[in-house]
Amino acid sequence: MGAITGTFKGFGVTFSHMFRKVVTTDYPFKPPVSAPRYHGRHILNRHPDGLEKCIGCELCAWACPADAIFVEGGDNTDEQRFSPGERYASVYQINYARCIFCGLCIEACPTRSLTMSNEYELARDNRQDLIFTKEQLLAPLLEGMEQPPHPMRLGDSEKDYYVGALTNPGTSAGAEQSPMGSGGYRVEEHPGVTFPGAEQAAQRAGAADGSAAGKGAGA
Repeated sequence: MGAITGTFKGFGVTFSHMFRKVVTTDYPFKPPVSAPRYHGRHILNRHPDGLEKCIGCELCAWACPADAIFVEGGDNTDEQRFSPGERYASVYQINYARCIFCGLCIEACPTRSLTMSNEYELARDNRQDLIFTKEQLLAPLLEGMEQPPHPMRLGDSEKDYYVGALTNPGTSAGAEQSPMGSGGYRVEEHPGVTFPGAEQAAQRAGAADGSAAGKGAGA
């Protein structure tokens, strides 16, 4: 008797789904929109002047439980500079045939270089193509950025990038010498380069100087 009851219950579930509206996704013509915090393909971010945030510390590779990340660090020089610090990632690879998208590498990154995007279309015909290289993972150059290698634009040391000019633009070394653009750019030192926010920064600096002069005259 119990077996017969279970059979009818199973048929009941089947018939209840037969009359429901079919949900069809028109993929790939109308791909579904992922959630804002969806963990998709990784991105290696840049500083506003184009230098790479990755310092080749390999902490992301150590934190990866699937052993999907391979990093090989290199030394920056005055002639060849890719990041603000002493080191940079000369080789950076992520094997998406192994990656489980857990996000532990993001938590381990000390410079917020590695983040995850909303991109989920990672299927490939060849397993070798699932190994993404540094060139594929690097964020694209935006307006005002310069392709590395090039000298530091946001300060004299890596501290100006990580704890100085970016977090407290008015207190970085050299801020008194020239107006600072967005992200702490030194505008006057690079007359041939267009920096985002440089003109507005100069206007704000001029307005501040005029206001201070007016207060001094009034006193």
